[in-house]
Amino acid sequence: MFTDSYDKIGVIGLGIIGTRVAECLRSGERHVYVWNRSPKPVPNFLSSPAEIAQLANVIQIFVTNGEALLDVVDRLEGRLTKKHIILNCSTVDPDSVIQAGKKIAEQGAEFLDAPFTGSRVAAERGALVYYIGGDPTVLEKVRPVLEVSSREIVFIGKVGDASLIKIATNMISATTVQVLCEAYALTMAAGLPPEKLIEALENNACGSDLTQLKLPAIVNRDYEPHFSLKNMFKDAQFALNLANQYKVDMPALSTAASVMFRTIQKGHGEKDYSVLASNYQGDLAEVEPIE
Repeated sequence: MFTDSYDKIGVIGLGIIGTRVAECLRSGERHVYVWNRSPKPVPNFLSSPAEIAQLANVIQIFVTNGEALLDVVDRLEGRLTKKHIILNCSTVDPDSVIQAGKKIAEQGAEFLDAPFTGSRVAAERGALVYYIGGDPTVLEKVRPVLEVSSREIVFIGKVGDASLIKIATNMISATTVQVLCEAYALTMAAGLPPEKLIEALENNACGSDLTQLKLPAIVNRDYEPHFSLKNMFKDAQFALNLANQYKVDMPALSTAASVMFRTIQKGHGEKDYSVLASNYQGDLAEVEPIE
């Protein structure tokens, strides 16, 4: 059971994951207060991040980019105290995370870099994996909060390190799905049923939870978003910027990012990033639009 200080949780950002984390917390009988840039008809939707800080001492932030993260931090200014712990659960560039952490520390509050891995389904099941950067003693204070929506919590290092690791893992996901789409295209071009590729991957070392999730969706042209193409492209850009900073050549990711950009230009940015396979499927007009 939480102490009185940590049984009231704020969730800022009600996208695919933030919405489901808030629901997990509600199901765990926590008091949950939420805010999103666009108002949503959900319980305890408040008028601002500052109002959330008045009611909750632990706040999880799920936003799209570093600019949005710093905007939220600015909106919290003047409302934070030494009792507050702010968790950045967004995947953003490490420099923005470090800057956010400094601003929060200047107000006397504590901060953790806490991006996650896991799809919409994982969030619904409370089975995300959080990567943590920051003070381990702060992590122990809020571990019960994170455990509500996770199956694993992995400590990485200092603030910014967890965000870099999350970006690195998304590089693997992005390039894996692109080459999976290419393997699918080759199989189809040769006249083999795609089910044979599914069966082969189940018994091959290159098969993974990711390929098992994405390939059947590709075959069925089911591109309902678990993780959108536009967000994967954003993360690829973060990685390529870091590669430039550290002078690391990334030909595989560069190619995948180019394909992602072209696919977004075709109007598929809001679909799951496995929609990269549409480049081998012709017109997607027959696919039901995602509402």
